[in-house]
Parts: sequence; C-alpha cells; structure tokens
Amino acid sequence: MGIGLHPNAVWYTSSGALLGAVLAISSQISSQPGPGISFDAEAQDSALVEVINPSDALGLSPIVVSGRPTPVLEKTELTVGRGDTLLGLLRESKIPASEAHAAVSALSEIFDPRDIRVGQKITVSATSDTAAPDLEAIRIAVGPGHDVLALRSATETFNATTLKAQTSLEPQAFTGTINSSLYEAAVDRGVPAPVLVEMIRLFSYDVDFQRDIRSNDSFELMFERRVTEDGLVVANGAIDYASMTLRGKVFKIYAFEHSEDQTDYYNEDGKGIRKALMRTPINGARLSSSFGRRKHPVLGYTKMHRGVDFAAPRGTPIYAAGDGVIEKRQRWSSFGNYIRIRHGDGFATAYAHMKNFAKGYRVGGRVKQGAVIGYVGTTGRSTGPHLHYEVLKNGGQVNPMKVRFPASKSLTGDELIAFQTVRKATDMAWANVFAERDVASLDDDNATRSLE
Repeated sequence: MGIGLHPNAVWYTSSGALLGAVLAISSQISSQPGPGISFDAEAQDSALVEVINPSDALGLSPIVVSGRPTPVLEKTELTVGRGDTLLGLLRESKIPASEAHAAVSALSEIFDPRDIRVGQKITVSATSDTAAPDLEAIRIAVGPGHDVLALRSATETFNATTLKAQTSLEPQAFTGTINSSLYEAAVDRGVPAPVLVEMIRLFSYDVDFQRDIRSNDSFELMFERRVTEDGLVVANGAIDYASMTLRGKVFKIYAFEHSEDQTDYYNEDGKGIRKALMRTPINGARLSSSFGRRKHPVLGYTKMHRGVDFAAPRGTPIYAAGDGVIEKRQRWSSFGNYIRIRHGDGFATAYAHMKNFAKGYRVGGRVKQGAVIGYVGTTGRSTGPHLHYEVLKNGGQVNPMKVRFPASKSLTGDELIAFQTVRKATDMAWANVFAERDVASLDDDNATRSLE
C-alpha cells in the first residue's frame, strides 16, 4: 500500500517490519481538521493526537531504497449528489472495492451511511502512486463542528471516530419594532427561523397573531447558542426570555428548569403560559371565518357559525389543542372527517373537514397537547381546504378566540421562590447583554475618531 514517508526512505524495525505509516498519515490528516475548527482532545483517537517519530522512538536510521516511487497522499473533496451512496462515491474515485467496503463498514458503527445528504462534503484521503489508490481515510462533515472519520490503522483495518469542535455558549439578544408581522420583523433582525417558530408557539396561548398585532408593537428575545472558537454556530439553544408589547400591554415569558429534563415557561408572577387548550391548533393558517352569525357559503342563508375556520393548504398538520381522550373519530354528517376530544374542566374541542386522520389514534385513546391528529382537507360540506375548529364548554360551543383558558400550572412555595430568583438573574443577563453592546459601540466610535 502507499504510505506518507520521508522521500525515498522506508522505516524498518530490526526485524524488517514496516512501521510508521499510520503515524505519518495520521499526522497529515489531524493537522488539517478543516477550516477554523479545533477539536476536543478527548473526542479523538490517540493516533490522531500523538505523532511519534520512529527514528526518535527506536533509534533507527532510514534505509534508502533507490528507484522506489514516492507515495503521495492526496485529498479529494466529494459532494453528495442526488441518488449517490457513500460506497458508490468511493468506487467512482477508483478506491478498491475491498477497501471501500471495509471503510464504510467501520464508519457504520458510529454513522449510518444512508444518512448522507445532497450537498454534503466528504473528504477522501488516498495515495496516488498506483492505478487503484490505497484508501487512508474518509471524513464526513455531519454538521457544524461535527465530523466522523474512518482511518486506516496499523493492522490494515479501518477504525471510526467522532470529531467534535470545542464549543462555548454565547448569549443572543434581539429587539425589534413590528410594522407588519412578528415573523417579518424578527427575520429582519436576524432571529433564526427555528427559534422564531418556537417563540410564536409559546405566545400563541395568549396572542391571536391574526388580530392582536398592530403597527409599532415590539418584541424582545434572548437565548443562548453554541458556537465554535471561530464563531461557527453549532446549535441554537432554547429560549430563556421573550416579551411582546401589543398596544401597550406587555407579555413576558421566562424559562424555568424544574429538573434536568423538564423546562417550562411562566409569566412574571410564576403562572404557566401554557394553557389547558391552544387557541389555534394549526400553524401558518389564515382565520377565514369567525364565530357568530354569517351567510353560509354553501347553503346560501344566514345561520350561526359555531366555530372558527382556518384556511390552509391541503395536508397542513392539525394539532390536538390539549391533553384529552378522543370521543369521536369518523366521517360525520356535513363535517366530513371529524374528531372530537374531551378535555378537563368540562371542555371539549372538535376538528372538521379533515383530508384524513393521523395514524395511531382511536376512539377512547388518550392524546397529548400538540400531537398531530389529522390533516387539512375539504371533506363534507366545504368550499375549499380549511379547518373548522370548535371549543365546547359543558356541551355548548363557545368562541375559541374569546374564551380564557386556565394556566396549565402555577408555581407555589419553594418553586415560586426559586423561579423568582431565576427571573431576576434573567433580567440582569438581558441588561448586561445590551450594556456590553453599548461599551463595544463606544469603543468602535472612539477608534474611528482616533483614525480621523
């Protein structure tokens, strides 16, 4: 096989066995972990972090072999295309089938080769002194600051390891004025889309995003993100604090960690922002018909509309508005595909005109708040795809947009005291972020003036 060695020299032990190849190859690979990424030492194989010079270790001298070609280690970066497989890409690079299979098999212990994505980068390191290159290593960029590596070992087999960048937590704070919608204002300020979606979901218990927001309303948002030493974002953390000021009324929410695996959100007084029922059990939909008397679009005469309609494309997921038990799940009269869920405190919710039901649920079965129970359609008496949503209190329909649902939980006793301590610390962290920005801005301004 080809190995990275001193030009025209091969290292031998006293018994004539070749050594040092993997160490030399490893040093070349590990010294180039990728642009701007340094890796945790404990996450690496020892061969990747310790480079031994054979002559220093064994007191040997190189034996010059005249006329022997010098192997050259080359790195080739491959880009995954549609329909590509890892094995296929290696074979296209003329890697021998036995070596390609061995490397992919080793890598499979820590990474499923079927998970490669279109556009993903794969680095192949191989010698180039023969028609069929000897494979030395495969490196796949799994995600920001996260690579997996299959490396040829001293025993001519392949070992797999995970490389993770050293990271730290960095606070992020955003403020903005809303001119048209919260979504546009937040995106314009640079809020990551997944964090924004979570913020909208948390506020949706109290805010009607169709009607409550006016021009010059505002928002605040703070969360932490995990970054590498050179600023590469590895992941965005959960929201620590968020606030919306709507027509002068302020809504604030704070994260509070009950235990290592349970975090929930509360207002300033320690009352849970999650309500027993969601006001709008669908994302991104337009309120197309309100609760009350209206001219029926099919029947043509005025009658009471005992729910609200949300227009949305066919197939849009519909969520259970709260924890409960499914009472009805069938095609039912003019409602088409219909589900009714019984909740606590005399409440029930109903969902109509579904395209189809989500699998895994049956009448009498329990369902959790936010679970997908079906998909938007236009079954029954309907003029277009939409969700007809009803909230029932003690058997009678009430306006979902006006009924006030009780908080899912209110903190008391020691938990309330602990929460207030966390809330004060969060307020201080929020103030410190902007104080640091003001100092940085002042330093930049002074530096500019000194250059003038």
